[in-house]
Amino acid sequence: MVKKKTYLFYLGHPAHYHNISIVIREMTTENCNVILVARAKDVLFKLLENLPYTIIFLPPKKGKNKFSLIIEVLKRQFILAKLCIKHKPKMLIGTDIVITHIGKLFKIPSVILNEDDAKEVPLLAKFGFKYATAVFSPNCCDISPYETKKIGYNGYHELAYLHPNYFIPDKSKILTLLEKGENYFILRFAELTAHHDKGKKGINLTIAKKLIEKLNPFGQVFITSERKLEAELEPYRIKIHPKDMHHALYFAKMYIGDSQTMAAEAAVLGTPSVRFNDFVGKLGYLEELEHQHQLTFGILTKKPETLFTKVDELLQMPNLAEEFRKRKEKMLHSTQDVMLLWKNYFINTEN
Repeated sequence: MVKKKTYLFYLGHPAHYHNISIVIREMTTENCNVILVARAKDVLFKLLENLPYTIIFLPPKKGKNKFSLIIEVLKRQFILAKLCIKHKPKMLIGTDIVITHIGKLFKIPSVILNEDDAKEVPLLAKFGFKYATAVFSPNCCDISPYETKKIGYNGYHELAYLHPNYFIPDKSKILTLLEKGENYFILRFAELTAHHDKGKKGINLTIAKKLIEKLNPFGQVFITSERKLEAELEPYRIKIHPKDMHHALYFAKMYIGDSQTMAAEAAVLGTPSVRFNDFVGKLGYLEELEHQHQLTFGILTKKPETLFTKVDELLQMPNLAEEFRKRKEKMLHSTQDVMLLWKNYFINTEN
């Protein structure tokens, strides 16, 4: 009997689990053992409930200053070092600098899954890309000066789990959202507290209230939020299990938010997507989804009136859903199977 090879994945955000959710499922069918190390963040632990993998749960990071960040990194290094000694993984995979440091120490290949341009995640680039064995990034993503580490591809992270080969939308999972009608909108508010979010702004209470007022005549409004919601917005909080969010996103009439990830998810699902934050114009994958595929629209926070104008424009667009379905299909024909690319590399790469 062939001994199973062990792979360790580090997850620090719900999006990190979504990224690898399909590839780890497929890997376990090919004699691979999967270990997940997850740090508490937003709904991540809920997404990991009842999964058939070895999972190590870590507490949330404490503090936001540089000293606290260093302490957190040292703690994670110690934990991952112990796990590597115990389980002897073939590869370390994730979006965190620690896997690259421990990989160097134990001579284990480390792979960073990245979708951000290096200049927008300077710490991950300087202390992660630099030491990684490989960095998987879309071709449109600029990770210089570490391009020699890059394995590029035509596609986006979100296709690794939302490509129609792997994701089948199911309306029965979101029936509670449809009790007052089929039309609804999803607003997403990110926390914007990561090191690369410093100085970045998004949707505030005033803008949120105006959006709700504008959208209400056309359907229900549901909010999903990383940050604490103001009391007057709490009634709009979406009430579904986090595992069903992509089904809700697929059937939504429109997505509006200050989160990059959910904007891209909506885009690859063919749901009209509007993002309002200060990363607009700075991330290659969203620029490509916007300007090459017209599936998402980015607006800087200094231009709130432009946001409202774009929402009005989409609300008035004839055959909105059909038009975005066609744009999605065109995008899918120009991209590759990201999950398959990742899986083949993980399984076939030798130490």
